[in-house]
Amino acid sequence: MRHFDPLSLRLFIAVCEERNIASAAQREAIVPSAVSKRISQMEEQTGTQLLERGRRGVVVTPAGETLWRYARESLALLDRMQAELGAFADGVQGHVRVFASMSAVAQFLPEDVSEYARQYERVRVSFEEREIWEVVRGVEEGRADIGVCWDAVDMRQLKTFAYRSDHLAVVMHPDHPLARRRSIAFEDTIDHEHVDIVARSIMKATQQGQAAAAGKRMRYRIQVSTVDAACRIVAANLALAIVPREEARAQQQAQGLKVVPLSNPWARRKFVISVRDEAALSVPARLLVQSLRASARRA
Repeated sequence: MRHFDPLSLRLFIAVCEERNIASAAQREAIVPSAVSKRISQMEEQTGTQLLERGRRGVVVTPAGETLWRYARESLALLDRMQAELGAFADGVQGHVRVFASMSAVAQFLPEDVSEYARQYERVRVSFEEREIWEVVRGVEEGRADIGVCWDAVDMRQLKTFAYRSDHLAVVMHPDHPLARRRSIAFEDTIDHEHVDIVARSIMKATQQGQAAAAGKRMRYRIQVSTVDAACRIVAANLALAIVPREEARAQQQAQGLKVVPLSNPWARRKFVISVRDEAALSVPARLLVQSLRASARRA
């Protein structure tokens, strides 16, 4: 069996991730027929079916899952090799892929990465906002070099480093019955109507679990997808919202909101940097981890 070339592997990975040949072709800037031909050639080389094609997309077969895993690892190894060789020739250069939770991206991660970017101008850093469990899985599977997220889920076998922290707070209209307090226990908010921020499922699940422990159920009045939208709902005095205090401060003065920290211990959230194998990181990725940890210590 002949060896697969890197382009074929990259196209195969794109198809597996997109679950659609046309979408993968658009992502890789190539015509769908060329992608389909590459996949067919790979199936001929392996002597087995890698994808099940249907009207709505493709399903990866068990053999395809195996190739998908090795393809990711092979291309990651090639990327590391090129980056390390480039580091000797022209200074540090390459591409670092970061999966990060929305709170990390909204609060401190971009500013911390900017310090690194100024020092290593030849390195390209790409961010993808993901749910926490997707961050962990993305690093595990090699789709991301580095993950940054709240440590509220099992990090499994990943290597983690302490990073930053934030504090959950209740955002309210000044006329809300709880607005005059200096701090609030979460249990005191349960009987009031909340804004449901659907993009933050782990935070929502934590609150629902705490409400259940208190023998109550959450009351959601309006559903939104971002903290900014939640703050606008609060400004209209329709409900309260529980969000990171650091994110709410940007809206506090502009919309005249009250931001009161939660007094519960779990409201203090710790964020971590995660990698699959520290020793296997490329030079640019390893330097980014070091830079982020240094920024956290200074903060």
